[in-house]
Amino acid sequence: MKKIVFLLIGGLLWFSTLRAQQTQYMVFEFVKVENDQIFDYIEFKDLMEKVYRQALNDGKIDGWDFWALQSGADHSDFQYIMITYYDDPVNMMNGLDEEKMMEYTKIAYPHLNDAQVVKLFQESLAMRDMPMRLYMKEVAHTDDSFQMKPGVLASFDLMKANEGLFDDYEQAEMEVFKPIHQERIEKGLMGHWSFLRTALPLGSQAQSTHLTMNMYKDYMQFFNGQAYEDLDQTAEERDAVNEGLNSRDQKWVYLATLENVVR
Repeated sequence: MKKIVFLLIGGLLWFSTLRAQQTQYMVFEFVKVENDQIFDYIEFKDLMEKVYRQALNDGKIDGWDFWALQSGADHSDFQYIMITYYDDPVNMMNGLDEEKMMEYTKIAYPHLNDAQVVKLFQESLAMRDMPMRLYMKEVAHTDDSFQMKPGVLASFDLMKANEGLFDDYEQAEMEVFKPIHQERIEKGLMGHWSFLRTALPLGSQAQSTHLTMNMYKDYMQFFNGQAYEDLDQTAEERDAVNEGLNSRDQKWVYLATLENVVR
């Protein structure tokens, strides 16, 4: 009997480790809404949270976030960022088609008939535009227990590796910058950090090749993190940081607040 219990415990630990090591794939959708439709879109995103929760329950996605942009771009470009999480690249590329979305809407809103569901989607598509979509693969992340909930802040930093320095830049993020962010998390100055590589679009004309996500529980933690300076950093460590910074171009930094989350 004891042997069976040990085997079960061992199996659960192995499964938990496997889950933790699973590669995460994400689709970033930058959403533009006309000013006279903002309030209608707020209602729509709450509906979408219920729809994506059905998709999560069905095992089609690993999660979904809806972020309101605070700074980093002209609001005429876009005001929101949606992130959908997947467990493999095929699911990421296939995404959720319109038929599946309608199916989940019917489950989430059983009082709506087919015609009402179709009308709802036609109206939602008409009120938004998506000027940019990024397909990303997570390459590295910090070890933390950060809780995603409405109100948390994120800095989305779009990077482009300098020509000929793609591998050097990735190595710098994983070997130089990841430990720095891990230390900040342990000091309570940050919540979570992850490093992503762009899967699509590809090519030298792509605006960005990578993205880092920096998470904070609130504005207090965010500003404390910005003000922190590691005075114990050695000259060798500073040189490594500068070398890493010189291997990429920081294209854009977007600060956003999490409004809706599905996990």
